[in-house]
Amino acid sequence: MSELTRPAPSLTDLDARSRAIFRELVETYLATGEPVGSRTLSRIEGVGLSPASIRNTMADLAELGLLTAPHQSAGRMPTHAGLRLFVDGLLQIGELTGDERKDIESRMAGTGKSIPDLLSEASSLLGGLAGGAGLVLAPAREAPLKHVEFVPMSATEALAVLVFADGSVENRLMTAPSGLPTASLIEAGNFLSARLKGRTLTEARDEIRREIAERRAQLDEAASRLVESGLADWAGGEERNLIVRGRARLLDNFQAAEDLERIRMLFDDLERKEGLISLLDRARDGQGVRIFIGAENPIFSLSGSSVIVAPYMNEDRRIVGALGVIGPTRLNYARVIPLVDYTARVMGRLIEKPRG
Repeated sequence: MSELTRPAPSLTDLDARSRAIFRELVETYLATGEPVGSRTLSRIEGVGLSPASIRNTMADLAELGLLTAPHQSAGRMPTHAGLRLFVDGLLQIGELTGDERKDIESRMAGTGKSIPDLLSEASSLLGGLAGGAGLVLAPAREAPLKHVEFVPMSATEALAVLVFADGSVENRLMTAPSGLPTASLIEAGNFLSARLKGRTLTEARDEIRREIAERRAQLDEAASRLVESGLADWAGGEERNLIVRGRARLLDNFQAAEDLERIRMLFDDLERKEGLISLLDRARDGQGVRIFIGAENPIFSLSGSSVIVAPYMNEDRRIVGALGVIGPTRLNYARVIPLVDYTARVMGRLIEKPRG
């Protein structure tokens, strides 16, 4: 039975000895990155068992799908299921020191007034302190709108001019119904301007669609199609800037020859922006840190990587983005989890302060 199809074991499946040996083995593996042998465990203070007894226990843990022995090695290492069990039930999460907190705060606050600089510094900081690559998903643009206008570009294209309440302007080229008359363009622009003024696209989108669907909107068919097309294009059209810093650092964490192919696959994964954004968006579904270990996340299943992410909020206490760390499954979870959590909280405090 493969690791993916085997029923997930729980701590209740382990007796006191098995739990102690499992904890020591995983902690040693995370510290060294190497398979752990029974003789190594027998030398740890407090274990008090012979190598033979430890080997028997390790065999039982392997049977449960918690340990594996790579390349016929005498040592064992945790499977992804084993790491998940350890993280959920046995991990003792550390705390950042006062100096570490001050360092994070000073580095991020020192980026000045630019939100992009703040996001870039957070990504670099996370990667450097955690020993992996830092990931930061920038907030989607959610400024209230002031005016919408459609300008004909060709027989099948129109330029949507979005004027935001803060004075910024965005031009978005979109497909228009063939042969759309100028009057319909004006009508669609006036309709959207009236309903979007002072509101974000997200806030008004569903209401506008209901009005069109229930035929309460005083629009001709061509203008209705243009409005619906615009709402569909803009539904995911907000700029989603993903910042990744520290790719080269990953090379230091994948040291064995057999890791070369895995690091190549990981680098390929990091180039797939949509998949990474989708992963970080999953962290926005709830509060707190989320951990994706190895095969739990299909994006990084082949490279055997772990991702630790947390959401951050804006001044309205609404989750607007996420940040985190990606690295090998032997990341120092006890250190990285509070690091990611605290950085997300600092990010939220800085974003809610006026920066311009």
